[in-house]
Amino acid sequence: MHKARTVLDRVLVVAGVIALWQMASLSAGAYWVPAPWPVLKTLWAMAQSGALARHASYTFQAAAWGFLIGGLPGAVLPFILRRMPRLSAILDPYLVGGYGIPKLALAPLFILWFGIGIESKIAVVASVVFFLVFFNTTAGVRAIDPKLVQMARLVGASELLIARRVIWPSAVPFIFAGLRVSTPYAIGGAVIAELISSNRGLGYLVQLGAMNFKTVEVFAAILAITLIVIGANALVNGIERRLLRWRPANALNKDAASGGM
Repeated sequence: MHKARTVLDRVLVVAGVIALWQMASLSAGAYWVPAPWPVLKTLWAMAQSGALARHASYTFQAAAWGFLIGGLPGAVLPFILRRMPRLSAILDPYLVGGYGIPKLALAPLFILWFGIGIESKIAVVASVVFFLVFFNTTAGVRAIDPKLVQMARLVGASELLIARRVIWPSAVPFIFAGLRVSTPYAIGGAVIAELISSNRGLGYLVQLGAMNFKTVEVFAAILAITLIVIGANALVNGIERRLLRWRPANALNKDAASGGM
């Protein structure tokens, strides 16, 4: 009953957004804000021609590789620093400073280093994802009750066993929270890098539509990006539910409602 109500509410939200979109088109004019139907027709034409799949796959590839390259170190490093509190204290202000750097400002530098190919897009995405996953994982590692670790040591558990049975299960929900938050940022980072310099990708489609003064194509590309973000987020949520089946249902629902924040 609760799931059915949630689905219904989501459908109503989509209907409300479409209605507001149509009203904005009527108010501002079809050139400035294309109506939903022409945008959907343009998106469908892109899909039929194969252009949408070609450009979307390029963006998705950059986002996926950047997600992997940035996410893995971001998830592992907090566990290493946990055993090295002095090193953690030394690196903490620099990691916070790195997190605060606008990643858009790094994009031109990555293009100079790696060129205009997919490598620079991957670097932008990795720089975004790393810090999001790192700080979420760090919060999970630091939230572990020290008494649980002490009790495990008292009964003779090794450090490896403590890491596997105490620390890792406690930190996994925080890791997935970081992954959920970083998923849209990964795709958005790839798109932004493509907007700056690229001849492929969904960001390139947005830029191409803007340069040709075809707002309907810009809206179609933005709609495609939105749908991909929703699909990627649903995939991450599905993986989380599968891997965290051992958690109480109310805990999973609480995390889903909070969006991992």
